[in-house]
Amino acid sequence: MNTVLFRDSQVRVMENTVTNAEKYFGQFCSLLAAYTRKTARLRDKADQLVKQLIDFANTENPEMRVTLRNLAEDLAKVQDYRQAQVERLETKVVNPLKLYGTQIKQTRAEIKKFKHVRNNEIKQLEKLEKLRQKSPSDRQMISQAETSVQRASVDASHTTHQLEETVDAFQKQKLKDLQKIFSDFVTIEMVFHTKAVEVYSSAFQALDNYDLERDVEDFRAKMRGVCGHYNAQPLTDTTLSAAVPWSLPAQRDRSIIRSQRREEEASKDHPAEEDPVDDLKGLGWDSINRMKAPHMEK
Repeated sequence: MNTVLFRDSQVRVMENTVTNAEKYFGQFCSLLAAYTRKTARLRDKADQLVKQLIDFANTENPEMRVTLRNLAEDLAKVQDYRQAQVERLETKVVNPLKLYGTQIKQTRAEIKKFKHVRNNEIKQLEKLEKLRQKSPSDRQMISQAETSVQRASVDASHTTHQLEETVDAFQKQKLKDLQKIFSDFVTIEMVFHTKAVEVYSSAFQALDNYDLERDVEDFRAKMRGVCGHYNAQPLTDTTLSAAVPWSLPAQRDRSIIRSQRREEEASKDHPAEEDPVDDLKGLGWDSINRMKAPHMEK
């Protein structure tokens, strides 16, 4: 009977391990999926801001027009990086967490199988004890009961050993996956923010260099009926660049302006090729098409 109690203690530890994994991995999956959706919605709102900046720039004086156009281009570029961030979070973080539902189900099935074998062992032990109490002189029945107990004990020992190996492998893989998933999460965030800071630094410098006085002069000249100092042609580029980095073919129908300068930069310096993170380099867009990161509702 002591052996049975020891096995029960073992199984409780293993069952708690699986239960905790089911609880917390489910919560991680739910929270990180929501995090990814929020990031996608932030991307969409930033796209709207880019469009508004372009529209407003068309109404302004030359210096401000150029400054806002450059700002819009930089913001649009950040949203391309954010799109890649969304896709990678889905592929490398959310999807692996989803897979644990199946693994946990399989491990629970092994535990259930063990419990069935253990219950049979307990049943045979109880049957033997009753025979010894009620019919202590019936050696044949007692001998048969002892044989049944021995057989049930061997089955329980064998099943316990199998279960130990299964749960041990589950725990080792769980810890390894947990490390990998959150390492990928942190790496994806670092890559996005590193590239975003580069672009925002450029945008800040452009805003800081804005020449307010030249626009004021031009505005005053127009009020006086004098020809403006600069060509005041409105922005006409209203198509999305075909060379936008990080975007998926035909996936996002965004109304973001891309200038000729942006296209040339993208063709010469494709962000996906200068990604310094090894585990993100091999992320092919074809493998991402199955991911659920569509253009979110505003």
